Amino acid sequence: MKSAMTRMLCRLLIATMAWMPVHLAQAGMIGTDQVVPSASQLDRAGLLNLVSRSDVTSQLQALGVDPAAAMERVAAMTDEEVRSLAGQLEAVPAGADGSGVALLILVAVIVWLVWFRK
Repeated sequence: MKSAMTRMLCRLLIATMAWMPVHLAQAGMIGTDQVVPSASQLDRAGLLNLVSRSDVTSQLQALGVDPAAAMERVAAMTDEEVRSLAGQLEAVPAGADGSGVALLILVAVIVWLVWFRK
């Protein structure tokens, strides 16, 4: 009885192995751009995070600029504009004095984008 059960199990395993495909998984190369975001995407995300800060939004509202419109304008900026603005913000010295300058530069660029480039 044991040998009949073993033979039946072996036949079943052979049939399923012949019926099922051998290679189920496939591997392929993926590009670096699919794994690592580009520098302009990181710069754009950094600018959007900066615009969404509470002190920046309050300064924008004090200047009469809608923060949602400012975020839309940052999202609509070209990669070259994003790189330029991010480079200006990175060039500002770190510390308490630099944050006001960076904020002023950011607010000035956003006001310019919103009001003068319609």
